Amino acid sequence: MSAPAPNAPDFSDDQASAYDRVGALMQAAGIDVDGGTTAPAGKAGAEPAVLAVIGKAGSGKTMLLAAITDALTNAGVEIVSGDHEGRRRRDRRRLAILAPTNKAASVLRNRGVPATTIHRILYTPLYAPEYERIAEWLAGNGARPDVAGLGIEGLTDDALDRARAFYGAVASIPGALAAAGLRGSDFIRGWKRREDPLDIGFVDEASMLDARQFEDLQEIFPTLVLFGDPAQLAPVGQSGAMVFDTLPAAQRLSLSRIHRQAEGNPILDLAHALADPGLGFDDFERLVERAAARDDRVRLAPRVDAGLMARSPVLVWRNATRIRLIHAFRTAHGAPATALLPGEPLICDGLELPLKHRKRRIDLEARGLIKGAQVIYLGPGQREGFARLHVVGAEDPRVSAASIIKIEQPDGEEPFIPSAARMGAAFLHGAAVTIHKAQGSQWPEVQVFAPDLYAAARSGRDEAGVPLWKRLAYVAITRAEHRLHWVTRYRLGRPEAPLGTDDLPKPAAPLSLQA
Repeated sequence: MSAPAPNAPDFSDDQASAYDRVGALMQAAGIDVDGGTTAPAGKAGAEPAVLAVIGKAGSGKTMLLAAITDALTNAGVEIVSGDHEGRRRRDRRRLAILAPTNKAASVLRNRGVPATTIHRILYTPLYAPEYERIAEWLAGNGARPDVAGLGIEGLTDDALDRARAFYGAVASIPGALAAAGLRGSDFIRGWKRREDPLDIGFVDEASMLDARQFEDLQEIFPTLVLFGDPAQLAPVGQSGAMVFDTLPAAQRLSLSRIHRQAEGNPILDLAHALADPGLGFDDFERLVERAAARDDRVRLAPRVDAGLMARSPVLVWRNATRIRLIHAFRTAHGAPATALLPGEPLICDGLELPLKHRKRRIDLEARGLIKGAQVIYLGPGQREGFARLHVVGAEDPRVSAASIIKIEQPDGEEPFIPSAARMGAAFLHGAAVTIHKAQGSQWPEVQVFAPDLYAAARSGRDEAGVPLWKRLAYVAITRAEHRLHWVTRYRLGRPEAPLGTDDLPKPAAPLSLQA
């Protein structure tokens, strides 16, 4: 692969080198980006290959991923979305762009990269036949269906036009069908575990991958490129190591320069200052103070903002701090002791389902209810134990699911459980989360609870040879897209507005469908 097209981003030398290395990997896999030609998959003679592109925040990993994706699509490579797989054409090469969570995938989509989650690639939906015809038409693999012949009550040509317009802007089949007034429960009749391999996989936020996920991805993708940040926190149980650390040095491409678009960003300046081995916690706080004095994108906050917590959790280290802040948040909003208010944030803590309920597990995971998913409580469901939820970052965010919601109490008191299905998706409150669980996510504004980082500094703990407080601080402050709030004291400011859901995107009205 030669230099990018004239309208491509202005790469630094290390980015250009990484671009060429990935291009050589594509060439070995049978895709000539410069010539705009592709050989059928499996006939290029290349062995399965893995590359890792690693770099800290601001080094241009996402820009590089987007540029390579554009080059591949211009060469005729098809993007696999994970929400629908039409009839496969053997002459077409396919690329899937993946992230570990819906929130991480939505960060990429907001930057113009058509990403989906790993779960949506491992498990693909099965569409009912009449809806399959609509999906095939939207994907360009069939003629426009006749609404009368589909037999879907309430579906009009105008609704199909809305679906087509949506798909032209956002290549999402479920999103397009939702724009037509259809719901996932109408057109998805099941989920299947992928059996056939795919082709090329790009994985963002690869620092979050555990060894099992990495093995699954290698089984599916003969050609795999990982994009990750070596300064983040490793998955729990991996002793500070990330999956790309296991690759030979020749398969790790490092981006060391900060891209010019990130220069002068005080949040990233603070993040990179943490690399100084002589920097202590007190020294770092002085840097935060100086940054706040000259730039409004960094703010010293004497108290936590309870209003901001509803959509942007406070990031903490200690679990006890998390529970106390959640209790204070609910008290400040006047939440009753035994019920949730619409608009309260939750975090999925996993699925409490026995192995025999594999299909139900697949359904919940495919809808975005995976461990670490961020959701907003909308209200109780129509069935006992069910809750209506908005899954943050999901393309089809509104779901009703059997839920086990546990709100922990300070001082070891028993938690109260406002929703208790016998089995289903388990949730904790999400007004405050640990920095580990915040990885892969970003918010416009982020509150970092500095007293917890001070406690981590006092503990003297290291992770992979780096003081733990520095890794925690790096991950926490780089979650902020536009503004960082450095909270200095154990105080909470009262919210200026009540909790609600008016800020969430409104779904299209469902059609009246035949039973």
